[in-house]
Amino acid sequence: MTPAAAKKSRRRAKKRDKPARKPTVAHRAEYYTMRATIGALRGLSWNAACKIGEKLGALGYRPLGIRKRVVERQIAAAFPDLGRDAVVNLARESYAHLGRTFVETALLDTLGKTGLLKLVETVENWELIDEVMSKGKGAVMVTGHIGNWELAGAYVSARGIPLDAIVRGMANPLFDAFLNHTRAEMGMTIVHDSEAVRRTPRSLRDGRAVAFVADQGVLGLASTFVPFFGRPAKTPRGAAVFALRFDVPVLFVVALRKPSGRYRLVVERIEPRKTGDRDRDADAIVARFTERLELWVRAVPAQYFWQHRRWKRQPPDTPPALRDPSA
Repeated sequence: MTPAAAKKSRRRAKKRDKPARKPTVAHRAEYYTMRATIGALRGLSWNAACKIGEKLGALGYRPLGIRKRVVERQIAAAFPDLGRDAVVNLARESYAHLGRTFVETALLDTLGKTGLLKLVETVENWELIDEVMSKGKGAVMVTGHIGNWELAGAYVSARGIPLDAIVRGMANPLFDAFLNHTRAEMGMTIVHDSEAVRRTPRSLRDGRAVAFVADQGVLGLASTFVPFFGRPAKTPRGAAVFALRFDVPVLFVVALRKPSGRYRLVVERIEPRKTGDRDRDADAIVARFTERLELWVRAVPAQYFWQHRRWKRQPPDTPPALRDPSA
């Protein structure tokens, strides 16, 4: 291939990786409001900015009421023993957590690598990552929308692990570009989910880790239905399929905020049970990492992303008692 042809090929690949979407007037208004807010927060200390993030997030619950009904109904369904007041308090805490998580993510680049590493107070089972990556075959990492999933990926990358993060495009292309720039600044290689099938095999062959946030039922993604708090929930199976196809381990990773404001990072290995039926084995892996996610959500329920309708997509024969509680 000539240099000119190679350059043209790279340009085409770049276009495929970042589909062009023209922002609307509303997108621009949202984006520049967000950038102005983040710009103001950059002048504050980390703790002060995060506290403001909590207050801004809480406004989403009351008075704005953004997805308030969805959040309350899902929490009540997941924790049926909670009374109404407890559900309301937990819902309010979840909005405050989400606001803080957004601010933390937007300001991660201000910490630098050293500051990011210090933000994680305790790390459990990091040796699993070292062991897996030392084999040179790569790894599949899975997490959910709990704690600060963006910080989890940034921390792993800051520790020197070559990491591809599979991401979904956001509705607002300006937000999308901003967040992906922040992710890249922290050392992650960003791969849009539309490119995952093409890029993941190459990354694993190169000995890289590939990270999936795999707890949202999305149209167009290969998925399976597994129990989450006892209700069938559509869950992407790509992470499990790639792990089996390339015989690489699956590591479940979560970064959970502690009362101090710093983080606890936990790494767990999801052991496959190979039966010879790859589809069944992939579904079993999805079920097992979903079980781990549920356990952590039960431990820190306010740190889960209840604003997403987790049970929106279910099998048609789902019993009425187990259907989407937010419908």
